[in-house]
Amino acid sequence: MFKNVINLIQETYKTKNHIPLHEPQFIGNEKKYLNDCIDTTFVSSVGNYVDKAEEKLAKYIGAKYAVATTNGTSALHISLILGGVEQNNEVITQSLNFVASCNAISYCKAKPIFIDVDKETMGLSPSALKLFLENNTTIINKQCINNKTNKVIKACVPMHSYGHPCRIDKIKEICKQHYIFLIEDAAESLGSIYKDKHTGTFGKLGVISFNGNKTITAGGGGCIITDDKFLAKRAKHLTTTAKAPHKWDFNHDMIGYNYRMPNLNAALLLAQLEKINDFIDNKRDLANIYETFFSSIDIKFFKEPKDSKSNYWLNSIIFKNKQQRDQFLEETNSNKVMTRPIWTLMNKLPMFKDAECGELTNSEWLGERVVNIPSSVRL
Repeated sequence: MFKNVINLIQETYKTKNHIPLHEPQFIGNEKKYLNDCIDTTFVSSVGNYVDKAEEKLAKYIGAKYAVATTNGTSALHISLILGGVEQNNEVITQSLNFVASCNAISYCKAKPIFIDVDKETMGLSPSALKLFLENNTTIINKQCINNKTNKVIKACVPMHSYGHPCRIDKIKEICKQHYIFLIEDAAESLGSIYKDKHTGTFGKLGVISFNGNKTITAGGGGCIITDDKFLAKRAKHLTTTAKAPHKWDFNHDMIGYNYRMPNLNAALLLAQLEKINDFIDNKRDLANIYETFFSSIDIKFFKEPKDSKSNYWLNSIIFKNKQQRDQFLEETNSNKVMTRPIWTLMNKLPMFKDAECGELTNSEWLGERVVNIPSSVRL
């Protein structure tokens, strides 16, 4: 039934062997920098490559500071702490989401509130956010109080799903009106631009992931980005076990975390950063190939939203219904073409089944229809 799609993907990647969803490409200075890092013996969380990667990343994104971490989840965990999220607070995010966002909220012993997404972005809907806050909260002493639970809604974590920017400017405005700390989950959107600004730079803090399946990788790794000097300094302190600077003494002034990116990972990241523009151009060319092809058949290709330039981390297609989606998943994966459905909605996972939710009409609709197709950089 979907042989034409399978043929296109095999022809595009010039193979009939297994085609992964997104695999890394190492075509630059990766081995050179890794060997140099090993020669220095500084392979853990101290070393020049961490500093170099942070500087290059901040410059690329257009932020004043970047703090490299062990992964995107740890970056989000620290960002929530910096945002003042504490036990019994609540954090607004989207149900159409990767579980790491909600896990990080749970690490703070806070509770998520799930709000719907826009169909056009697959990211948090500012309209749904505004409606929920107007109908369910009260501002008391510059705190947003949930009328139902009497708890403080401390932060909001919208995600730029699959690299496509959400309407983050509108979300920022709403959060400001309601005294809610904004943290951008830009884990998937490195290189994506919204209204001439890089994603992750609209909120007080932004979070990026360098997992092995992302646009560029450090083998793992993540990063906190910010323009706030105090938050950047505190982020670095917290991610290095809150150790006070000293030549030999081990003094720690608060509960800290061993979340600093190792130098070895940073060496790999630095080499990948040198190729990021080429990678994104390649991925956008692939998106054009897909868009042209799917426009000629009865399957919708998800295009970058208005006012956006997406990195197209994972290309997505939308089916008419769940049955058609499942037929496609079965046929493609049986023919060595890796495809996958959108994440299970967070409110349907056992650990978040009792979380408060707004209307999730768009999330449920997309959840039954969206499929990711191979999106690796083509050599």
